[in-house]
Amino acid sequence: MTWPTVLLLVVVAAAGLLRWRRPAWYWLTFGVVFAGVRVLVRYASVMEACGLTVPPSRWRLMLARMGNRPAPESRAPRILRLRPTYTGLVLRLKLRPGQDAFDVAAASDRLRHSFGMYGVTSRELRSGVVEIRMTGYDVLKRVQMPAKTDTRPMRIPVALREDGSVHYRDYRAVPHGLTLGATESGKSVYQRNLVAGLAPHHVALVGIDCKQGVELFPLALRFSALADNPDTALELLEALVSHMQDVYQLIRAEQRISVAVPDAEIAADIWDLPEDLRPVPVVVLVDEVAELALFASKEEEKRRDRIITALVRLAQLGRAAGVYLEICGQRFGSELGKGITMLRAQLTGRTAHRVNDETSANMAFGDIAPDAVLAAIQIPAETRGIAIAADSTGGWHRIRAPHTSLRQAVNICNKHADRTPEVPALAPFRPAVASLPSVRVRLSKTAPATA
Repeated sequence: MTWPTVLLLVVVAAAGLLRWRRPAWYWLTFGVVFAGVRVLVRYASVMEACGLTVPPSRWRLMLARMGNRPAPESRAPRILRLRPTYTGLVLRLKLRPGQDAFDVAAASDRLRHSFGMYGVTSRELRSGVVEIRMTGYDVLKRVQMPAKTDTRPMRIPVALREDGSVHYRDYRAVPHGLTLGATESGKSVYQRNLVAGLAPHHVALVGIDCKQGVELFPLALRFSALADNPDTALELLEALVSHMQDVYQLIRAEQRISVAVPDAEIAADIWDLPEDLRPVPVVVLVDEVAELALFASKEEEKRRDRIITALVRLAQLGRAAGVYLEICGQRFGSELGKGITMLRAQLTGRTAHRVNDETSANMAFGDIAPDAVLAAIQIPAETRGIAIAADSTGGWHRIRAPHTSLRQAVNICNKHADRTPEVPALAPFRPAVASLPSVRVRLSKTAPATA
């Protein structure tokens, strides 16, 4: 056996091992080259087989007849760019006259089989230009966020989409969100990623965790206010409403409305204010909303009505004042009482992990993205963390957040504890926590020896 043969066998074995154990490494070393060549070689025949070609135009047929030449073939969309990424390929096409972006979207599954890729999605960039994103492997099986992300104020990378792109939680574009999911579906991990992503930013975190604080209180060093029972939650929400009204008074005083001020400089929300006057934005995380809506007596019913009223007011009016809601729960429907559907209508961003029934999926997507309902109920129980994310535009994506343990989230919050802002209206609800020890002490299951 000659050395070139031995070298070839070693390379083939290494490629097979990488494809089995490290698909991301295989893609960067071998897969991207093979896939790029495969797409370029098969492109014309695949487009024709998928019905994505158009017949020759009349003037081309006329020229062929005048020159006594064979009739020209049907034409496929023109390739504008083929760009490799760390998870797949991005193919940008210029559609021919008579073609539509919906035709490409409808043929996505056939393109996936024909090009030998793991997944294919398409979107229209502008009139006549379509971008096809192809993934070479299952990027959601082992989520690895890219080293560099497009992070901006109030824009947090929280998960990875099935097409390999990063899923952001942008509070300035989508102020309020709803996250649903059954027990052990990955909802808590998604919430930890959200808190860990917000921790380095100049933002006040407010938590309501009626499970006696077991989810949010370990992160207390980075929270400006916390509540662990419905009574405290009511007081906290009403304090937030009062804070919101104070912020509106500040905006009104600083609007600078005169004929000499351009429209773009007139203050209409906190982001139009000068930086030295701008109040700190507030993100309110409610861990289990059903605990705030349930009641067993007349007194609890009155408390519940006040809580829901405060949440609805924050959802309707809070955006301009820099108050953003992040509501989490297992179910969120009309059975929780009056005002719930009004609150849900204000929650633009929707994320649903695995749910126990179709009704729960309808609660999340039935009014904005009916196609996402079927995708949500098909999430298998063994794939924790897989979720469907949608918004009021009707578009939806399959996402998965990287696994973040509670210890990792606590370390990030402790690291950025000095960035916790002081909000006077929330001072009574500031969690009382002990200061961090100056020297790390190794934890052990055995008690230290005593003299």
